[in-house]
Amino acid sequence: MKTVIAAVAATLIAGSAMAAGHCAAGKTLTEGKLTIATGNPAYYPWVLNDAPEAGEGFEAAVAYALAEEMGFAAEDVTWTRTSFDQAIQPGPKDFDLNMQQFSITAERDKVVDFSAPYYTAPQAVLTTQDIFVAGGTSATMAFLKEVQWGVVASTTALPVVMEQIQPTKSPLVYDDNANVIAAMQAGQIDAALFDLPTALFTSAVLMDNGAILGQFDPAAAENPDQFGALMPEGSALKACVDEALDALKADGSLAAIEAEWLQEATGVPLIK
Repeated sequence: MKTVIAAVAATLIAGSAMAAGHCAAGKTLTEGKLTIATGNPAYYPWVLNDAPEAGEGFEAAVAYALAEEMGFAAEDVTWTRTSFDQAIQPGPKDFDLNMQQFSITAERDKVVDFSAPYYTAPQAVLTTQDIFVAGGTSATMAFLKEVQWGVVASTTALPVVMEQIQPTKSPLVYDDNANVIAAMQAGQIDAALFDLPTALFTSAVLMDNGAILGQFDPAAAENPDQFGALMPEGSALKACVDEALDALKADGSLAAIEAEWLQEATGVPLIK
């Protein structure tokens, strides 16, 4: 009888663990919890008010939708913070997944794992009001070739600028977005590439004289800039995250979250 009771108890415990985590059971840093990282600080429209735990903002909302699809209650989601560069370095991580607008690239994929894409980001040209007016309030490739570009070395902006725009002046290279913005406001550079939602926020909130010249059509890009959730290399959680993302895409949840939090990204002209 004791053996039977023990077996039943073990089954109930295992069933409870599986219910708490479904395909994620036994695959997270802390059993029954999902640890998600974001930036420090995290900006709108990705996270509202630098408070990912509120579930407001595109990536915060996607994170909680993913967690729910994977079997985690909202209270079982734990947040931590990392820098962008810290997260893409090889080695152990203090998170199960990190959502911080990480473009999926072959080079990064050698040292970390990525989920399937959760967003395809148009690249937008951030500039100042003076350059905006000089460009006729919209950009042509001919105009973009002549301006002074600034890029962040660790992002996908540099190859896009060099290969697609092919400027006549060598781009100035910076170590983060904050330095690019400071250089633009100081008149050292004329333009920089950001994903469209970040460009909208930066021009409206972080700059006194910001403007957006236009956006590149992501559908026309040979290698569109796609964001994926970053995980440690060899993560046992990857298949579960991908399965959850597929479900969110199939039932329209992901598209609804994008419409809610990134809808103001419309109306920016395409660069031709």
